[in-house]
Amino acid sequence: MFKKGLFTIAFAFFALVSIQADVEIYTVKSPDNKIEVTIGTANDNPFYSVAKNGMILIQPSALGFAIMGELSDLSTNLEIINIQRSSFNETWEQPWGESRFVENKYNELTISFQAKENHNRQFNVVFRAFNDGIGFRYEFPHQEQMDYFIITDEKTEFKINGNPTVWWYPSHAENSYGESLYRNTPISDIAEDKAFKNHTDGYNAGTAFKTFDNIDKNTYGAAVWSTSMMPITVATPIAVDMKDGSFLAIHEANLTDFASMTLTPTDNNTLKSELVPWSNGVKVYVETPAVTPWRTIIIADKLGDLVHSRLMLNLNEPNVIEDVSWIKPMKYVGIWWGMHIKKYTWEMGPNHGATTENTMRYMDFAAKHGFGGVLVEGWNYGWENHKYDYDGNWFSFTRPYPDFDMEKITKYGYSKGVQLIGHHETYGAVRNYEMQMIDGYKLYQSLGMNSLKSGYVKQHFDKIEWHDGQYGVRHYRHALEEAAKYQLAINVHEPVKQTGIRRTYPNLMTQEGARGQEFNAWDRGGGNPPSHTTILPFTRILGGPMDYTPGIFNFDIPHPLARVQSTLANQLALYVVLYSPLQMACDLPENYEKNLKPFQFIKDVPTDWQETKVLNAELGKYVTIARKDRNSENWYIGSITNEDARELTVALDFLTPDAKYEAQIYADGPKADFRTNPTDCVIRKMNVNSETVLNIKLAAAGGQAIRIVKK
Repeated sequence: MFKKGLFTIAFAFFALVSIQADVEIYTVKSPDNKIEVTIGTANDNPFYSVAKNGMILIQPSALGFAIMGELSDLSTNLEIINIQRSSFNETWEQPWGESRFVENKYNELTISFQAKENHNRQFNVVFRAFNDGIGFRYEFPHQEQMDYFIITDEKTEFKINGNPTVWWYPSHAENSYGESLYRNTPISDIAEDKAFKNHTDGYNAGTAFKTFDNIDKNTYGAAVWSTSMMPITVATPIAVDMKDGSFLAIHEANLTDFASMTLTPTDNNTLKSELVPWSNGVKVYVETPAVTPWRTIIIADKLGDLVHSRLMLNLNEPNVIEDVSWIKPMKYVGIWWGMHIKKYTWEMGPNHGATTENTMRYMDFAAKHGFGGVLVEGWNYGWENHKYDYDGNWFSFTRPYPDFDMEKITKYGYSKGVQLIGHHETYGAVRNYEMQMIDGYKLYQSLGMNSLKSGYVKQHFDKIEWHDGQYGVRHYRHALEEAAKYQLAINVHEPVKQTGIRRTYPNLMTQEGARGQEFNAWDRGGGNPPSHTTILPFTRILGGPMDYTPGIFNFDIPHPLARVQSTLANQLALYVVLYSPLQMACDLPENYEKNLKPFQFIKDVPTDWQETKVLNAELGKYVTIARKDRNSENWYIGSITNEDARELTVALDFLTPDAKYEAQIYADGPKADFRTNPTDCVIRKMNVNSETVLNIKLAAAGGQAIRIVKK
């Protein structure tokens, strides 16, 4: 079952030691015996390594923590005092998801470490080996010498074998909630990125901030703090191209009462955990017994298998909400895009978007075309002051503007079978929000609303704390748990990253956390490049659903520099490619009414799926995804490309053999061009079966959306 003893090993394999070392090792394998994790100590330093089919993927990498106080290193001078093994196998059902059933099968190894000279402090590292990857976390049992403690650093490393290509973006360089474009570089070149070069100084200067309460907000503004207290790091999840056709994805699961893990590039193609700190420099406050989030590595034989993995969901606790009948996937429209293109204003005035009459007009449109809800932003007092008061304390979450009659609107929507979707923009003023949050939830519940979008657009919470530090993680969880009590499903914008918490709290339905469609309305850099949406399924969306808000039909953007860099067919395909149980048709109702034929696909496409298959993909270039409707025998396919036109072949061998289907195809027209003629879209039908092979022709930044109906 395991090996234990004194070994002499080569430097090329155990890089943690010099020429030879005393090594104590144990191994755990995946159920299919292909993945093997080795854990142990070398010269009393804990490490792990990962291999698949005998090939090293993660070379021996450090484990452990540094904690505040005397004898504070929990990453050296350790001995193994116990091991435990177990196995687990179940299949569980998602209340909603990209696949209905999830296999949760793993072998587990728990290693108990004790510090030899550090008050005999103890901690465990639990490793789970799945067929699609591994997860490991630290456990701190209750002990007198570690009743309460402060983590000052996490020593966990990911020393990736070779010099693979990594798809990544810099955390906290542009903002703290993921709205950056992905880079594609060898791992050895990450530290050469200009985001790192411009932010390498001043981190230690942040130690001048001793406590949260004594920070002089007038002297130490957010801009000063942000450059001095958090080094630029790599945000997760990242995708790693191992150059042999296989891929890794590094992330974390079950981020609970802890700081988010980012990654710092170090020597020898190693990425080290860098926890997002509090404003006083502390990484995490811990009260034992406690566990950390899981550090996760998806291991995929091919790119599409990253999307097929449910490893992060399996590393979260089961659903704790007994009645989930009120949590319903749906499509919605909203008074939202009009503000981004300057047709409406958020604040009350002559062009106010959130009026009673305008909302009822949107509800009429939603009811006519089968949409479940209407999102309304700018309904409440506070928007008129946001240009002047950066504390955010002006926002009220119970007081609507005089031209927005919430009771009348919700009653009208109820009569139409359409719900009003609430909106809480906090502007990062978390203390102000938490004082009003429950009253806001109660108001929505009293009006029969059960869906809420929240927003946190400022760079920092309460001026000084990162969204993804322990302070922010605690707030997001508190808001989610309280929302569940009032039967509110949540769509979070400017969020902490997704880590599979939706399994435990399925009212966390979707989040932003990446550059969404709104950038195409006003971004001075020209909007999201065509490659962006071909990257998201293998990076950001590995963490969980994304509210990208697809569906642009009118490509005439008033901003002189911004543009929607896609074709209309590409916009349709995004409803399949970018997974979310809540999908917005983001354009203005009048733009859909002018072009109802392609709009039919948006009306037809579901948001809840029986299963998902990646049919072909090349990261950053193209992707084709097929999903089966959870409530019918119909399939939907979305295929998109970057700025290069291309032709792809797609086999329909996933269809039921001997069954007959009709394919309703929405394709780029012969003159389609995302720069000059994005709306050229042709619609055709053809009979297909499981032996059919489709030839999909995509224009530059184009797409194809297909509905396959079983006869």
